[in-house]
Amino acid sequence: MAQGQRSNRALVPQARQALDRFKYEVANELGIQVPEHGYWGDLPSRLNGAVGGNMVRRMIAAAEQSLIEQATAGVQSGFRQALASAQTQTTNNPASTYYQPQGPSSGQQFQQ
Repeated sequence: MAQGQRSNRALVPQARQALDRFKYEVANELGIQVPEHGYWGDLPSRLNGAVGGNMVRRMIAAAEQSLIEQATAGVQSGFRQALASAQTQTTNNPASTYYQPQGPSSGQQFQQ
C-alpha cells in the first residue's frame, strides 16, 4: 500500500515513530524478517497479523499494569490520608487535655 493510502492513523501523531519501532521490535522477537525497504505488503497476512496481534497483546498488558499501579497508588494515598486524619484527631482532641486516664496503680478505686 502506498504512503498516501493509509487508512490506519495514529490517534496521537507524535506516537507514529514509537509505534513503528515497536512493530519492528515485535517482528524481530517473533523471528520475522522485515524487508529493509519497509514495505510490509510482500509478507503474508498471517505474519503481519502475528505482529499486530502481539503488539496489541503487549499494549493491553501495559495498560492493565498501569491501571493496577494507579489503583494501588490511590489506595495507598487513601490509607495515608486516613492515618493522617486519625493522628490529627487524637492530637487535636480537646477532651484529651481534660481527661487523663489513670490506672489502678494511682491509688484511686471506684466504689459502687
